[in-house]
Amino acid sequence: MASKTLKIEGMTCAACAKAVERATKKLQGVTESSVNLATEKLNISFDESKVTVEDIQGAIDKAGYKALKDSAAKTLKVQGMTCASCAKNIERVTRKLEGVEEANVNYATEKLTISYDSSKVRMSDIKKAVEKAGYKLIEEETSVDTDKERKEKEIKTLWKKFIVSAIFTVPLLYIAMGHMIGLPLPGILHPDMHPVTFALVQLVLTIPVVIAGNKYYRVGFKSLFRGSPNMDSLIAIGTSAAILYGIFATYKILGGESHYAMDLYFESAGVIITLITLGKYLEAVSKGKTSEAIKKLMGLQPKTAIIIRNGAEVETPIDEVEAGDIIVVKPGEKMPVDGEVIEGMTSVDESMLTGESIPVEKHVGDKIIGASINKNGSIKYKATKVGKDTALAQIIKLVEDAQGSKAPIAKMADIISGYFVPIVITLAVISGLAWYFLGGESAIFAITIFISVLVIACPCALGLATPTAIMVGTGKGAEHGVLIKSGVALETAHKVQTIVFDKTGTITEGKPKVTDVVVTNGITEDDLLQLAASAEKGSEHPLGEAIVKGAEEKGLSFKKLDAFKAIPGFGIEVTVENKKLLLGNIKLMQERNISLENLEEISDKLASEGKTPMYIAIDEKIAGIVAVADTVKENSKKAIDKLHQMGIEVAMITGDNRRTAEAIAKQVGIDRILAEVLPQDKANEVKKLQAEGKKVAMVGDGINDAPALAQADIGIAIGSGTDVAMESADIVLMRSDLMDVPTAIQLSKSTIRNIKQNLFWAFGYNTLGIPVAMGILHVFGGPLLNPMIAAAAMSLSSVSVLTNALRLKKFKPIK
Repeated sequence: MASKTLKIEGMTCAACAKAVERATKKLQGVTESSVNLATEKLNISFDESKVTVEDIQGAIDKAGYKALKDSAAKTLKVQGMTCASCAKNIERVTRKLEGVEEANVNYATEKLTISYDSSKVRMSDIKKAVEKAGYKLIEEETSVDTDKERKEKEIKTLWKKFIVSAIFTVPLLYIAMGHMIGLPLPGILHPDMHPVTFALVQLVLTIPVVIAGNKYYRVGFKSLFRGSPNMDSLIAIGTSAAILYGIFATYKILGGESHYAMDLYFESAGVIITLITLGKYLEAVSKGKTSEAIKKLMGLQPKTAIIIRNGAEVETPIDEVEAGDIIVVKPGEKMPVDGEVIEGMTSVDESMLTGESIPVEKHVGDKIIGASINKNGSIKYKATKVGKDTALAQIIKLVEDAQGSKAPIAKMADIISGYFVPIVITLAVISGLAWYFLGGESAIFAITIFISVLVIACPCALGLATPTAIMVGTGKGAEHGVLIKSGVALETAHKVQTIVFDKTGTITEGKPKVTDVVVTNGITEDDLLQLAASAEKGSEHPLGEAIVKGAEEKGLSFKKLDAFKAIPGFGIEVTVENKKLLLGNIKLMQERNISLENLEEISDKLASEGKTPMYIAIDEKIAGIVAVADTVKENSKKAIDKLHQMGIEVAMITGDNRRTAEAIAKQVGIDRILAEVLPQDKANEVKKLQAEGKKVAMVGDGINDAPALAQADIGIAIGSGTDVAMESADIVLMRSDLMDVPTAIQLSKSTIRNIKQNLFWAFGYNTLGIPVAMGILHVFGGPLLNPMIAAAAMSLSSVSVLTNALRLKKFKPIK
């Protein structure tokens, strides 16, 4: 099963998005197809053995739109060409490479412009192929952000079309309407004196406006004849009706029936096209602003890296850096890719990803995040993750995927907009005919009704209501270090009633320390700690690591292990110098029938202080307790207090004994404690809470939290946690700060409120606008809706929805 993202060109409204989805879902092998109107992208999943990308592109093309692969494009300088045949040769060898979609060489400028799928072919492969053919692609190259360029070109084109339309529409409107409100008009253009000139000048002024807006007719009628009418179809039918009636009236005037001069409709067509073009321009500008968060993230990565090659420092384009390369970074420079320090020490500003303003000290062996800033020392580090594998690239992909996903709330709008346009056309025809035949009104009155209904009902606002808010909301989350992975997660988060926190590493620092060593049966504290540390040397459990560290701090040596066995949820069993050691919780001692003598009371006291007591038995006889305590994170209590203020119940889940758990819970104000839970049972505990009818969020950081994160309605992973936990989660907190949990909930609430406002205005606008356009007010002696006002209102509805979505950019978490 393959998943692809294709760029769709030619969409103008929600009906277009629906038409693309419908056309692709009909293909055999397509399992999922989802179009985001705001990003103009199609996310599609399909069986490659049944259908190809080319088949999908063909189906979309047949539906009247164009699908482009999300690909990279570059322009490079070519050396060694001597004639046009050389240019053809380079095109031939590069086009043969798998993943290369287009390659064009301009012999005059000596440049190769190439589009390719970067997941299938690398720039180094392209360079090798060209060199093999006898030419050379030189290093100075220009990256082309095709999407950005296309959008900027679209905005400029729309502005030019608007200016052209306005230049001809303003005099057209003045000539057509000016005399009615007493404005001066030259005698030769006055309808009473020269009706023929009056009509012909308006027709001449209308033609350039129609040419400027030719796309509405080209796309609109094409979609109409294919059986999937869209917004352009409504505009094309409405303005065509006005123009055709105007031509018919002009013909009548030429025949001597001068009273038709009052029935010309050219100015309506001109004003409608001009206003809708202006609306489309404003919409394109606003849509560009919704994806600013992605542009900011993309702008973080440096363009070049200094790598050591054959003992020398060489400056290399970022896309040529390979895993394993040794990179040199001087003070003030950005880290090009992810890696591991092999020489030197420095402090690094990672705030662009984690939001943590304090620079982090980096020594040999420490991890480096690409795009972070080297503050004060020169270091060498080995590249471990490059290209699409870097943390920054993963974050950009997460945000892009979220922005391209649909929230459940959007489904209602999708269903409605799919049927909306055909219903509107039907209503427009019925209302026009009803006024003409049943209402006894004139043809011009019926046409006014027909055009007004078509023009006011365009469902653009409906299609933009949800995706624009999701784009801004997820982008804003990324700015605050909260990565929301889908529209579904964004919507579900605001419904959460109970949040379950894992204890170790989430509520607490996850870096416990030895606090007490209690001995019995003649063993000394140092001997007990030495044995315990020797036993735990092979363990990766945080409590075991604390014991090992405690022994190291005391300068104790480690004894050799003869055998080691982990008992999940209980402890460990080891053999040291022919002594059989058991280290673990009370359940392990009870299972092995080991008497705890007077230590149980001491253990309870330690547990009540928030410490974790670990029992140690030597040769089936109790020897003592090593108590370990984990400190609570600075913001844990503050975050839990904030969640309580928001009316959310907070639970804590831990494998620790109940007393230790209760001590931690008391410190931070937890409502509900789920203690002594084995790693494999965490998901079941979440299920139990869900069985109570609650929407549950789970916050965790470890591999053992992954099933619970997946089971919860919303899984929230701490950014400092494991890749498995982050993969299983719906939301990732980059800063490992629990205050970001209420931030995520607040952001979800703000975004859903914004979507509901958008949908209310979009639905409300059409619900009120269509009956008014159909002449309901006129039945009761009220005014008739002028098609020009309908066009202005329609354009403003889309712009108002986008403007409302952009208000989310002001979101600030309430601390």
